[in-house]
Amino acid sequence: MLRRVSIAAVTLVLAFAATTLVALEGSEVVVLHTGLSRSESHATRVWIADHDGSPWIESASPEREFYRDILADPNVELQRNGERSKYRAVPVEGREGHELIRSLLRGRYGWADMWIGLVADTSSSIAIRLEPKS
Repeated sequence: MLRRVSIAAVTLVLAFAATTLVALEGSEVVVLHTGLSRSESHATRVWIADHDGSPWIESASPEREFYRDILADPNVELQRNGERSKYRAVPVEGREGHELIRSLLRGRYGWADMWIGLVADTSSSIAIRLEPKS
């Protein structure tokens, strides 16, 4: 009996982990490079949505390291479709920005966004518009 319960528990954990991995990585994921002015920059995998001619990303909370990097230096690079491009990151704080990015990501990622919402709190997320640099 204990063996069956253990097998069921392990199966459940593996199924949850596999579903979460597919949710996170199953659709387009880009790499945001921040902290470019420092000797050691950061690379963060993020979801992305295009709106009004600009790519938009989300910081799930103001405590995220890449968001703190953006506040210190808004110059970022975005790796998308095999290309790396320079942008200026513009946080759109407040309720309006939050509702916009949540709507964009929900519309783009569908069930995956809903699933990740079960494991990550995005109630204080911040929208970030990426403006191309020439």
